Amino acid sequence: MSTSASEEPIKYPIPPFTEETALQKTRAAQDAWNTRDHNKVPFSYTPDCEWHVSEKFFSGREAITAFLKAKWEEELDYRLVKELWSYSGNRIAVRFEYEYHDEAGKWFRAHGNENWEFNDRGLMQIRDACINKVPIEQSVRRLKGWEVHDGK
Repeated sequence: MSTSASEEPIKYPIPPFTEETALQKTRAAQDAWNTRDHNKVPFSYTPDCEWHVSEKFFSGREAITAFLKAKWEEELDYRLVKELWSYSGNRIAVRFEYEYHDEAGKWFRAHGNENWEFNDRGLMQIRDACINKVPIEQSVRRLKGWEVHDGK
């Protein structure tokens, strides 16, 4: 059963964004992703949200949930930082960096940019992400001491 747009909860802050509210939205996204909870994170997106993640294109919360479940099963001890890049109206652009290791213990750093578009209820309706991943030595990790706000 689908939910109409008017039945979706409001996810504050809502557009149009100011610098303060764009920073709040960026921090909220960072904190949500750092929980690595594939069952909760998708509720920040519209039921038909369109995603472009590097070479992958998909839409809808079910696809988002499946993508995040697989991602966080492979990307262990995932830690993410997002930085507000720009904002206007109902759009926000962020720069991000995250680190994780695989099952074999090999560490990776990923960085890139995301462009977000929100509906009037504050739910993301488009997410366009370009991501570059590189292997790193554990000794050069940058995010192990970085301030994150997910209670860990």
